[in-house]
Amino acid sequence: MRDALGAVEAVFRELGEGGAQNRPRQRVRVPGRMLHTMSASSSALGYLGLKTYLTSRDAMRFVLLLFDQETGSLAAVMEADALGQIRTGAATGVAADYLAAPGASSAGIVGCGYQAETQLEALALVRPLTRVEAYCRNPERRTRFARQMSARLGLEVVPAPGGEAAVRGKPIVVAVTNAAEPVVRGEWLAPGAFVAAAGGNSLGRRELDGAAVRHADRIVVDDREQARTECGDLAPLVASGELRWEDLETIGEVVAAGKGGGRPGSALFESQGIAAEDIAVAALVYERAKAAAAPFPGGGK
Repeated sequence: MRDALGAVEAVFRELGEGGAQNRPRQRVRVPGRMLHTMSASSSALGYLGLKTYLTSRDAMRFVLLLFDQETGSLAAVMEADALGQIRTGAATGVAADYLAAPGASSAGIVGCGYQAETQLEALALVRPLTRVEAYCRNPERRTRFARQMSARLGLEVVPAPGGEAAVRGKPIVVAVTNAAEPVVRGEWLAPGAFVAAAGGNSLGRRELDGAAVRHADRIVVDDREQARTECGDLAPLVASGELRWEDLETIGEVVAAGKGGGRPGSALFESQGIAAEDIAVAALVYERAKAAAAPFPGGGK
């Protein structure tokens, strides 16, 4: 995760400076199945690529294709499930590093699925966390999640009895669910809180109520164009005229401006998950794989 944080931060900076390109997710459907495709390029890394994945009622299958910019050759084909989990956590970690209070030592998280694991892993690397309260609807799952993450991160992770208990008063709040109705409300949020909404990538999903969005002094998205088609938290406020897509900051702009380039106050990071994050982490994996590859008999790799 530490290496993924560095890779994702670098590609965010490159996006903010105009050296990388990102294309939003596209979807095609048949009954019971959906194919998702997203692509990006990084001149600094020297790679272009796309991630495509199929979702259905019973499974998700992720594949990433990485192309060499210089030669145009297909460098790698990767399964991208764990990669996507890691890069999603890293994106929140980078955003928190630039937008959350430097001394924040506690956090609340709503959602206890596999994506929640890397959210906490990344946050624990960028802030001095000592205690996390976690909530999801299944009592057994949240107890198991708290126990496992306590052991994994070496800090106190405790199950919360409800979303409000997990969130109220925390300087860092994460929502990582597939909820269609808000699971975080503005009245629960502390002044100056950093909120990451990392679960919604469809207009039919909504993790925050309007008050939680209005609570933010800064609203940051990973990609404006993608947010237009996927961000169910922000779309209602844009429709009502309270927000304009073009006025939102991107995480690339935030990182390019540097840690001293922001203004104090509460912040919201709306993370739909973009292909540039996938390409950055995939390039890291590929370069590590090449460096570690043992020679085959006959002198090949």
